[in-house]
Amino acid sequence: MTRGELKAERYAEALLARCRAAAALGAFITLEPQRVLEQARELDRARQAGEAPGPLFGLPIPVKDSVNTKDYRTTGGTPALRDFQPKDDAPVVASLRAAGALVLGKTNLHELSYGWTSNNQAFGAVHNPYDRARIPGGSSGGTAAAVAARLAPLGLAEDTEGSIRVPAAFCGIAGFRPTTGRYPTQACIPISPLFDQVGPLARVVEDLALFDSVVANDRRPIATQGLRGVRLGIVRDYWYSGLDPEVERLTDLALAKLTEAGALLVESEMPGLAELIQRTTAQVQNHDVRIALARFLADYGAAQSFEAVVAQASPDIQAIFRSEILPGGAHFVSEAVYAAARDRHLPALRRLYEEYFRRNGVAAIVLPTTLIAAPLIGEDRVVTIRGQAVRFETAVARNIAPGSTAGLPGLVLPIGLTTRGLPVSLEFDGPAATDRALLALGGSLERVFGRLPPPRR
Repeated sequence: MTRGELKAERYAEALLARCRAAAALGAFITLEPQRVLEQARELDRARQAGEAPGPLFGLPIPVKDSVNTKDYRTTGGTPALRDFQPKDDAPVVASLRAAGALVLGKTNLHELSYGWTSNNQAFGAVHNPYDRARIPGGSSGGTAAAVAARLAPLGLAEDTEGSIRVPAAFCGIAGFRPTTGRYPTQACIPISPLFDQVGPLARVVEDLALFDSVVANDRRPIATQGLRGVRLGIVRDYWYSGLDPEVERLTDLALAKLTEAGALLVESEMPGLAELIQRTTAQVQNHDVRIALARFLADYGAAQSFEAVVAQASPDIQAIFRSEILPGGAHFVSEAVYAAARDRHLPALRRLYEEYFRRNGVAAIVLPTTLIAAPLIGEDRVVTIRGQAVRFETAVARNIAPGSTAGLPGLVLPIGLTTRGLPVSLEFDGPAATDRALLALGGSLERVFGRLPPPRR
């Protein structure tokens, strides 16, 4: 496309045809084909007029519908914002457009990003491309489903506590949550400014790195050097307990591949990790969302107040807000509890990670992203692992919570399919601010693991 051998309009037409064919996935809330084609034609005209094409020239990117766009509504997947039309693009979208990309619609999500299923009761459930009876993960399920189903090669998502990494794991694609603060999160429907972070979903690490180079304005080359002598951390007592047998089998095979490729697996412990997460993650999010969401609605000109948004939310979301977030709820977070989480436990968690990386000298910690492969739609309270009932939240979020709470960069890569044909992934969490090094490592890891076959159409 940058050389003019393929018109951006023609590429957009091809992807839109795939979007039409895969409409039953429920990946999009808003998709306007004519708008996409008009943007592509404008890009073609500019290139023909001599304008230098940017690094994302002609690339249609699906955008999670929690990120503001000036030419599309931003619903957050919730009824009260069904007609909310921002005046401007979020900075991350502006960066993508400036690099030559165009917006391929707004993707479906777990309502208000408050969950891991993307079973959206207001706009319809998103379905997993590998098995449409199953969830794609959340909250960025629509973006992940679109990328996995080959509707686009790269998508924009958002992650507070796993909303990039869980969908990447369940949909068998690559996902990258950068160090907190690496990418701008302004004009994105928030949960907590301490944890929120936008990021990309793609099928290959090279595309994640391309996104990173544009949005972080970091053009340092990604050099993959192989894995011989690379130290990777294993903490079994937290991340490897209670795994589904198929997840455990594929994880063991992947670790064996890493060893065969020359990586050194360093076994160690992180004492106190579980307690710090229990005292920090939920407390910060459930306190901050009522403040941050109200501020977002006021700052960006939404007609609805925080109270109106909650009042019109779907029953499942209202139940969470009544119990966890609103005053009087059974698990309402007091200012004293929040202050302890923010000022004492969160710094202690960050120190724990710093000391771990310093003591063990590892490039990244390796962990199974989730304890299970994608469960069935509606199986969102309890799942069964080895004959035992396990809370859905534990099975999906236990492993991903520490890295994002601590603000670390996390890279998810698929490692294989279960006997039922469902993707399983590993997550690699690096030290803070080592994003380009982690992406370089990801290129080497990707060559060892290979790529998954595409979903059956």
